[in-house]
Amino acid sequence: MALSIFLQVNPSPLPPSQFNKSTIRLKKILTLNSNPGLPKMLPQEKQTQTPNAVSMQGALSGAMNLIQSAPPTWQSALVNNVLIFILGSPILLSGLSLSGICAAFLLGTLTWRAFGPSGFLLVACYFVIGTAATKVKMAQKEAQGVAEKRKGRRGPGSVIGSSAAGCVCAFLSIYGVGGEAFSRLWELGFVASFCTKLSDTVSSEIGKAYGKITYLVTTFKIVPRGTEGAVSVEGTLAGLLASILLASIGFFLGEIHIPEAVICVIASQIANVGESIIGATFQEKEGFRWLNNDVVNVLNISIGSILAVLMQQLLQNLHK
Repeated sequence: MALSIFLQVNPSPLPPSQFNKSTIRLKKILTLNSNPGLPKMLPQEKQTQTPNAVSMQGALSGAMNLIQSAPPTWQSALVNNVLIFILGSPILLSGLSLSGICAAFLLGTLTWRAFGPSGFLLVACYFVIGTAATKVKMAQKEAQGVAEKRKGRRGPGSVIGSSAAGCVCAFLSIYGVGGEAFSRLWELGFVASFCTKLSDTVSSEIGKAYGKITYLVTTFKIVPRGTEGAVSVEGTLAGLLASILLASIGFFLGEIHIPEAVICVIASQIANVGESIIGATFQEKEGFRWLNNDVVNVLNISIGSILAVLMQQLLQNLHK
C-alpha cells in the first residue's frame, strides 16, 4: 500500500536502478516495523497518575488494611462497625429505637475489638433471632397488653441489660486479665451470656404468643400470660432450642468448642430458672420497685456467664 501511494504521488516513471533501490529501502522499513522483537518506531506515551488518583488509591489501601487488621484494633472495630451499621440500618431500625441503636453501636465496637468478626456475628445472630421472636403475634400480644413497648423496638436500657455481662467479659479479654489461661474463659462467658439472654427472650415471647398454660415456677400457680416469673412448656422448649442454636453458631464461628457449647446451654437454662424465681418472688413487690426488667436481665445473664466459667474451671481441674 505504501508503494502504491508513493507511485501515485510520483507519477513520473523511475529509472530501473532507482526503482529497485526504493523498493529495497521500503521493504527494509516494513520489515523493521513488523518485527516483534525490536522496539517500535513510534514513541509510546507514558502513563502518568494524577496526585488525586494516587492519594485515593492510598486511602483505599489503608482502609482495607485497617478493616482486615488482625488482631482487631479499636480503629478497625470502629470502621467495621460503621460500615455494618450503615448496611444493616433497616434491620436495626426494626428492632431498636434510635437511642437503642447508639447503645448497640458501642456494644458492637467493643465486641469487635475483643473477639473480632466472629464475636460480632454471634451478637448479630442473637439480635436477629431475638427480634424475630419479639415480632411473633405482635397484634395478639398488644391486644392482651403483654407486648414489648414501641412494637418491640428496644431502647438503651434493654441493650445494656442484655449485654452487661458480655461487655465485662469483653473488657477482661481486651486487657488480658488473668493472662492467656483465662482468655478462653472470658470468651466462654461472653457466649454464655448471650445464649442465656436469647433463651430468656425467646421463651418469654413464644410463651406469650403460644403458651396454653402459664404458671409461677415457685408455686406452680396458674397465672395469666406475661406475669413476671411465669413460665410455659411451649416457651421453655423454644428457649432451650434458641440457646442450642446460638451455642451451635458460636461453635461454627470458632468462639467455643463442643463441650463449651454444652456448658453454655446448661448454664443458660439454670440462669433462666433463677430469673423466673427472682421475678416471681421479688419483682413488682413492695420494697423491690427498683428491680425492673433491665435489672433482672443483668442478673440473669450474669448468672449464666458466671456459671459457664465456673463449670469450665471445674471440668479443667477434674482433668488435671
